[in-house]
Amino acid sequence: MKKFMNEFKEFISRGNVMDMAVGIIIGGAFTAIVSSLVEDIINPILGLFGGMNFDQLSVTLAGDATLNYGKFITAIINFLIMALIIFCIVKAMNKLSSLHSAKKEEAEEASTKVCPFCKSEIALDATRCPHCTSVLDE
Repeated sequence: MKKFMNEFKEFISRGNVMDMAVGIIIGGAFTAIVSSLVEDIINPILGLFGGMNFDQLSVTLAGDATLNYGKFITAIINFLIMALIIFCIVKAMNKLSSLHSAKKEEAEEASTKVCPFCKSEIALDATRCPHCTSVLDE
């Protein structure tokens, strides 16, 4: 139990927890925006073609009990839009990350050259190979 508590303290003290908390708060706000988009813009436009808003679709089961399947359809639309947006964001972040790592590799490759005698990797501005001590031509 003590080990678990120490691991938990270490987890809480990292900066990742704060990043995660900010992400959750922003995600909640973003969910409200997407819900409003679906309920206030998309559903009424779809209602023009179907004759009614999705939220109003329901079936009366018995007495006052109703099955509001239209609200469920709205929730599915919300989910699909959120999933699409998150997919696009993750794809863009992965693309930026790969571009950044490619530039980093290019910068690392440009700082060294290969010794023509021993084929060791040496500094670009070296005049003598530190491995075989050969004099390098410019």
